[in-house]
Amino acid sequence: MRSRVTDLLLLTPLAQLGDLGLFLLRCVTGAFLIYQSHDNIISAARMDEFVKFLVQFNFWAPELMAPLSVWWQFIAGIGFIIGLLTRWLGLITAFNFIVAVWMVHWSQDFAGWWPALILAFLGLLFATLGPGRYALDSWIAKRARHDRDRTETAPAW
Repeated sequence: MRSRVTDLLLLTPLAQLGDLGLFLLRCVTGAFLIYQSHDNIISAARMDEFVKFLVQFNFWAPELMAPLSVWWQFIAGIGFIIGLLTRWLGLITAFNFIVAVWMVHWSQDFAGWWPALILAFLGLLFATLGPGRYALDSWIAKRARHDRDRTETAPAW
């Protein structure tokens, strides 16, 4: 009886859906990163606007940093959706948006920080938790464990 009450209060059965929740969070984050970066990739004029934006905020080497940032966001978006290199892309995303908070949003109020701050923390979440079950990373890890186990149990001839 006590266990059922605790489960009800803490909603512990929902933990079974943790991998699905992580998958959905990765997908919506990835879709947002693709959406916000794709126009700079397909339009030289939009990329030029972004370079000017970075110049305005005194970024080092804006002609290099603009495409680097845009392409990393785009690649991270794809990687998050399919769950490939999730931890690495999480670290890169966190770094990219921590820099954005520091260089662009620092003088703004908390609401101005919010979008970049959330993306920084989502990056840290993906870097620490990994992609969950529904990801290419998990499939690759599972295959590697299987191959390692087969190698370790194979007879030595």
